[in-house]
Amino acid sequence: MVLDGLGDLATKGQNELTPLEAARTPNLDLLVLEGVAQGRMTPVAPGITPGSGPGHLALFGYDPLEFQVGRGVIEALGLGLHLKAGDVAARANFCTLDGKGIVTDRRAGRIETAVCEELCDLLAKRIKKLGDAEVIIKAGKGHRFVVLFRGKGLEGPLTDADPHREGAPIPKAQPIGRKSAKAKKTAKLVADFYKAALPFIAKKKPANGFLLRGIAHQPEIPSFEERYRLKPACIAVYPMYKGLAQLVGMTKLEGPQTLAAQFERYLAEYDHYNFFFIHYKYTDMHGEDGNFEAKKKAIEDFDAALPILLRKKPDVLAITGDHSTPCVMKAHSWHPQPVLLHSALSGSDKLDRFTETGANMGSLGVFEAKYLIRLMQANAKMFDKFGA
Repeated sequence: MVLDGLGDLATKGQNELTPLEAARTPNLDLLVLEGVAQGRMTPVAPGITPGSGPGHLALFGYDPLEFQVGRGVIEALGLGLHLKAGDVAARANFCTLDGKGIVTDRRAGRIETAVCEELCDLLAKRIKKLGDAEVIIKAGKGHRFVVLFRGKGLEGPLTDADPHREGAPIPKAQPIGRKSAKAKKTAKLVADFYKAALPFIAKKKPANGFLLRGIAHQPEIPSFEERYRLKPACIAVYPMYKGLAQLVGMTKLEGPQTLAAQFERYLAEYDHYNFFFIHYKYTDMHGEDGNFEAKKKAIEDFDAALPILLRKKPDVLAITGDHSTPCVMKAHSWHPQPVLLHSALSGSDKLDRFTETGANMGSLGVFEAKYLIRLMQANAKMFDKFGA
């Protein structure tokens, strides 16, 4: 169970509490009192701030330094696009530009999904090919969408066409590392797409521009089932997280749009799979907005829905985040995220609640997120003794 961006920092204006510590979580508290092990996880490496891709791949047991995946590939898969060899995908945000091309709002006021769909439909009808490359545009949720370039001789990764802050122009995408002819061709294709697309939305408000990130092609990754002998399923709302699950071969269980509905789907599918990845976005979203109260409320909403999931307790339950998103930073951070592990064999740290402060004192200590699956499998008694 991933509460995206769960980890946070104690805030002076909030009685030196984190949103997790400030939230009222009676159902989570009862689970803790049953007996759980707690700790903190480093998503990639000490001091490294992860994107959602590396953060989740680590939770799935893949070393994010070994398996590097562009965010565009993940988003494209999550939206149901089938990537062919040589396809290059980019994750995109509609944004707001001023008259000089300076980004004034990276998310265009978080436009509604319907508005995003209208804009994507407009661009898809006007831009179907650039040179010898096909262009595929598909809307996601809110201000997000995907651009897929399909043609001969294309390759990523490229740097982001995104300044990652307001008050700066959109930078040009450039090849990362070795500047192959394929990567140079892809960079030119991205530049041509900007030239072709921006005039069509220039007079739209507030979404009169867009940013491209994670421009890359799909790498080869072994399946989750092959690695762990578990039949996995994903229950997520946002395309990116469905894409991450699909990337490692998890079955996407489509349909649920609320956490309660996600938990109900888990109950319905309980006997069909033996590993579930359930994703909850709003803790991260409010952390990025710097909204302490909203992040606290998102945690309380999770807690209110938790009894639905607990109608059929899994043999092993891990509740954590893919990274920390401190409200004071309004961004992902390098701080280890808290993790709770519940099973018949997890033991009890004799703590009252699941919080960052409690996790600091937990028996799991601080460990790399890529080892979480191993701990879950051990608690499920999937391993034999090592050595004589």
